[in-house]
Amino acid sequence: MNLILIKTNNIYILGLVTMLLLLSACSSKDNDADTEGEYPTNVTIGTASQGGAFYLIGGGVGNLLEEIDILSNIEATGGPIHNLQLLESGDADIGFTTTGPLSEAYSGDGDWLDEPIEEIRVAFPMYYTPFQWWSLEGSGVTSIQDLKDKRIGVGPSGGTSGTYSPIIHEVLELHTNDVQAGIGDLGSQMLDGQLDNISFAGGLPTPTASEIESQTNINFFGIDGEDRERVMEELDYYEEYTISADTYESLDEDIETIAMYNYGVVHKNANEEFVYDLVKNHHENIDKMITVHTAFKESKDPEAILKNESYPMHPGAIRYYEEIGIDLPEEVYPEEWEEK
Repeated sequence: MNLILIKTNNIYILGLVTMLLLLSACSSKDNDADTEGEYPTNVTIGTASQGGAFYLIGGGVGNLLEEIDILSNIEATGGPIHNLQLLESGDADIGFTTTGPLSEAYSGDGDWLDEPIEEIRVAFPMYYTPFQWWSLEGSGVTSIQDLKDKRIGVGPSGGTSGTYSPIIHEVLELHTNDVQAGIGDLGSQMLDGQLDNISFAGGLPTPTASEIESQTNINFFGIDGEDRERVMEELDYYEEYTISADTYESLDEDIETIAMYNYGVVHKNANEEFVYDLVKNHHENIDKMITVHTAFKESKDPEAILKNESYPMHPGAIRYYEEIGIDLPEEVYPEEWEEK
């Protein structure tokens, strides 16, 4: 900052006072970064692209927050990776993410990272995000191996699907031409005849997939056998998963595939009372979340939080789960809990 000295005493004094106030504000801002934030009246929720489950769920969480007098801005984002980045930068207050990006955030191993992101805290469990593939019936593609050298939509950059579907294809040496875009856009391209194949990871059923199958014939498939073993050996954050035949009208049998688990996450500096109220309100109104997306049946019992065995949890969330008698793993208690 440059301070111009003017001989008029009143102006000089005013300039000096202004400088001191600005320095004080900067100092105050720096201090706030190291302390717990205030209880919010308005929050931003990082979701994913329109047409996916996360975006719908963001609206559901926003409706629950209205019951405790908190307004919400539902942000369409690139998905889990983007949500973690938004939380780190302070541009989101709540986000949804999967275990792949969460694992990489803490280890610093992801290609999308310059350095580890260690300030993210788990708040509440959600459901599994299975990986599913579907192709136009006329394409003749009925299995993941049929995708060799094919053009395929994989979801948005920064999302679970857009990031990890190409990695799956690479592990299996499929040499696919991966197209990154929002699932809604990919669905429109498929219906317009511009795209034959889509890979997507999201809560079931995926709204865009349901819309497409209502208008044209498609083949759903997953990944199993040696292909699944190969991927899970290479990438340890996947779990085996079965997509039930009643998920989509086009299915007449279950599909074997892989999945990641989802969590609602916040920044470590989020207000403890706010996170406690968020988690408590979420679980006490889980039936409302199930009406938003049936995948939330997987976390109807709050003990679903025990699927998290290692990722640090927010103290506000810990307090809620301890109050209802859940014995959390020692590994999920963050350093700030020990400092309390």
